[in-house]
Amino acid sequence: MKKISILGCGWLGLPLAKRLIEKGHSVNGSTTSENKLSILKAAGINPFLVVLESESISESINAFLDKSEILIIDIPPKLRGNNVDSVHSLRKIFVEKIETLIPFIEKSTVKKVLFVSSTSVYGDENGIITEETIPNPETESGKQLLLSEAILKKNKNFESTILRFGGLIGEDRHPVKFLAGKENLENPDAPVNLIHQNDCISIIEQIINQSKWNDVFNAVAPFHPTRQEYYTQKAQEQNLILPKFTTEKSNIKKTISSNKVENILSYQFELDVY
Repeated sequence: MKKISILGCGWLGLPLAKRLIEKGHSVNGSTTSENKLSILKAAGINPFLVVLESESISESINAFLDKSEILIIDIPPKLRGNNVDSVHSLRKIFVEKIETLIPFIEKSTVKKVLFVSSTSVYGDENGIITEETIPNPETESGKQLLLSEAILKKNKNFESTILRFGGLIGEDRHPVKFLAGKENLENPDAPVNLIHQNDCISIIEQIINQSKWNDVFNAVAPFHPTRQEYYTQKAQEQNLILPKFTTEKSNIKKTISSNKVENILSYQFELDVY
């Protein structure tokens, strides 16, 4: 069994850590909240308070990485609420955090890095999107993630695998709750590209078990009804006000393919949770 450090024990990182511990791995987990340290400890995680900024990082980072072979980076870019003077500085905030982290990885025992990214790096392309599709991010978070991916992949001190998740859903998290009752929603005919928390955790587990490093994977369930069909159905199931769509802007039909995950990892998605 392996010693694994998870940078970011949040919505995905915490249950992932619990799963890995169940499988016999030793897990260091980080949080930016002192109040959460006891929660991590109660779950059997070795807890660390790690605050990563664009130009600094907590002194605990060395102990957090100590003796770990694998580092999982699960810290999404947070753009809202940042006081920045320009789009350039906004774009660089997350990238600089990764650049600040890398020297500490280089001098640690970590030899494998799994970076949780997003299919937002592809932008609003039409058609079937695979790992061979050239990324063309349009959002600031997508641009940050793509630059961070490149920085990690080019580093020769460790092997990196990039895992690009689609829209994240789970028992306590579903976009229909935010779309319920909304009007003039765009792209009613666009296919949904979602992935459940269960599948996220299982795919990460398989990458570790099968040692699939120096690679890139898209991870989206092979379940692509239209936005209008899917969110209307989910709103009905949860007794929410039905969202209303407009056909004025309905030209984007991007379908993320997870064939590589299914074929290379021999992975089967839990389609009943969608």
